Amino acid sequence: MKRLGQFFPPRPGPGEAGDAGLFGPDSAAWRIARERVILAGGPAALLLQVAHPLVGEGVRSHSGFAADPLRRLRGTLDAVLTVTFGDRAQVRAASGNVALRHRPVQGTLPDSSGSVRAGTPYSASDPALSLWVFATLVRTALEATEIFLRPISSDERDAYYRDMRQFARLFGVTEEILPANHAALERYVAEQIRTVLDVGATARLIGGQLLAPDPPLVALPLRRVPALLAAGLLPPALRDAYALPWRRREQVAFAVVRRVVRLAIPMLPARWRYWPHYTVARERVAGTAG
Repeated sequence: MKRLGQFFPPRPGPGEAGDAGLFGPDSAAWRIARERVILAGGPAALLLQVAHPLVGEGVRSHSGFAADPLRRLRGTLDAVLTVTFGDRAQVRAASGNVALRHRPVQGTLPDSSGSVRAGTPYSASDPALSLWVFATLVRTALEATEIFLRPISSDERDAYYRDMRQFARLFGVTEEILPANHAALERYVAEQIRTVLDVGATARLIGGQLLAPDPPLVALPLRRVPALLAAGLLPPALRDAYALPWRRREQVAFAVVRRVVRLAIPMLPARWRYWPHYTVARERVAGTAG
C-alpha cells in the first residue's frame, strides 16, 4: 500500500494569486478533472495508448516500464493535473518538461504490427501520435465520470472537449488534425480502433506489467481491480484483444463496484474526493493560498 501512495502526485505549490491558468473555476475541465475517480480510467487509457503499434514501441523502448510499469500513468496524471489546475507559469513548466522527456523518444518499429509496417518511424513529438494519446485521455476521463459519478450531457462533453483542445495544443497536437468537436473525436477513436490498433506482443507485455505489477501495489484482495476496471471501460474489441475476462461474474462485480462508488463519492469530504491540485487552484484564484 505504501507503493500505491507513492503513485499519486504531491500537492502542488500555490502559484500566483489570482491566476486561473488555462481554464478557471467555471470550466468543464475543472469540473471533471477535479474528481479523483477519473483515475479509474487510467488502466484503460494506457491500454488504448499502447495498442497503437508506434506508441507501444515507444513506451517499450524508452520508458523503463519493466522496472516501473506505472511510471507513464503517473507522469501523465501529474502533467494533466498540473496543466488543468496550475497557474500560467506552472502550465508552461509542465508542458516544457513533457516536451523535454519526449525529445529522445524516437525510433522505428522493428516488426510489422497490424496495419503498421516494420521500419515505420515513430517519435513522441509526432502530432498524430500525440493526438491518439490525447484522445485516450479525453475518452477515459468522460467514461469514468459517466460510469462512476454522474451522467454527462452531450453539451458538457462538448464543453469539456473544447477546454481540452487547449491542452492538446500545448502537447504538440496541431490545429489541422484536431477533431472539430467531441462527436468528431469519437469518430476518430472508432476509426483508429478499426484500422490502426493492434494488440500484439508489445501491447500484451506492457498490459501485463500494468495490470499485475511486480512487486504488487495493493493487497491481494484488490489485485484484480485494475483488470476489472480496464475490462469495463475499454471498447469491447480492445477488451477481447487483450483477453480480459468479461464473464457474468466480472460484469456483476463491475456493476457492484460502480454502484458502491456512485453512492459513496457524494458523501466523501472534499479532501478525499478531489485532487489537491483543484483545492490549491481554488485557493489561488480566491487569493487565499497559503
